[in-house]
Amino acid sequence: MKRLSWAVAALATFLLLPNAGIAAKPTTDPFSFFEGVTDTVGTLKVLMHSPVHTHCVSRGELRPDGSLSMVQRVEDQGAQPYLRQWLVRRIAPGHFVGTMSQAIGPVAIDQIDNRYRFRFRMNGGLSVEEWLTPLPGGRAATSTISVHKFGIPVASSDGIVRKIS
Repeated sequence: MKRLSWAVAALATFLLLPNAGIAAKPTTDPFSFFEGVTDTVGTLKVLMHSPVHTHCVSRGELRPDGSLSMVQRVEDQGAQPYLRQWLVRRIAPGHFVGTMSQAIGPVAIDQIDNRYRFRFRMNGGLSVEEWLTPLPGGRAATSTISVHKFGIPVASSDGIVRKIS
């Protein structure tokens, strides 16, 4: 369950709109926010455990094929730091698919109005859903994550992602 906290924190660092406002409008390049450095902080609550403070520094790079490659250094309370890798590509307007080193199978990402929903599975029968909501100004987003096992909620996380450079 500890590894879950790092995966959940990482989700909050992915598809933020660079020019997000309150209105729901499509963006031409949702990856541009993650080119460079982003910083994510949050709190993970796992059933029957004390809350864990999460922290993740991400470095993203746009590849020549238009996909986004990102490496994250996860440094969370009570755990050894480690690296996580993402690779995400657009498959249609508002729809993305990717891989994440801790996910089992693909990560599905859908733009719904002015928010992004991430869905994927992890070891142990865990299913993860995140809602990433860009904040006005395009330099930050909130993240709300729920984790279920056999349809029962077992963990949740709230955090914020900030563009650093």
